[in-house]
Amino acid sequence: MGKKLNFFKEALLTAKTSGTITPSSRFLAEKMLKGIDFNNAKLIVELGSGNGVITKHILKKMQPHNHLICFEINDQFYEELLKIEHPQLTVLKVSAEFLIEEINKKGFESVDAIVSSLPLSIIPKEISQKILQESYKSLNTNGTFVQFQYTLDYYKRLKQLFKKENVSLNFEPINIPPAFIYKCIKK
Repeated sequence: MGKKLNFFKEALLTAKTSGTITPSSRFLAEKMLKGIDFNNAKLIVELGSGNGVITKHILKKMQPHNHLICFEINDQFYEELLKIEHPQLTVLKVSAEFLIEEINKKGFESVDAIVSSLPLSIIPKEISQKILQESYKSLNTNGTFVQFQYTLDYYKRLKQLFKKENVSLNFEPINIPPAFIYKCIKK
């Protein structure tokens, strides 16, 4: 209960950047990761990792050849993520708008899957657009971008970026609040 209370306190203090007041449910995490090809992925990136709820689900599914890089700008959540000890995990306190530069620094040229919990609707539009562009450019062909949101605000934008036929929409009611899940494939 202590971690949930700490998350709630931090989320209230930083509502403009965290975009939520409760951690993601295991149901949301599992649905977001469904369809990610852990057998063939080299690099997986998580944007807006929060206190690591989805991060831990990713790590459970990882294969020996996978690497996970998490981007988190909130000080409290960043410190929580650093407590997760895993040899295939890198945690960065850097904005996702610098995704390509940061993965290059770590020796990677591209990404196989991106899992995003960023609250795109409350991030300034120019920054959210840059994050989406960086995400798209960084993905390998057939790479996956998965994003959850509490609204459908970005559905149209993602269909423009990834092409309508490469974007699917799902819904997870067992989450507070219930969430929409966008799954996009770069073709």
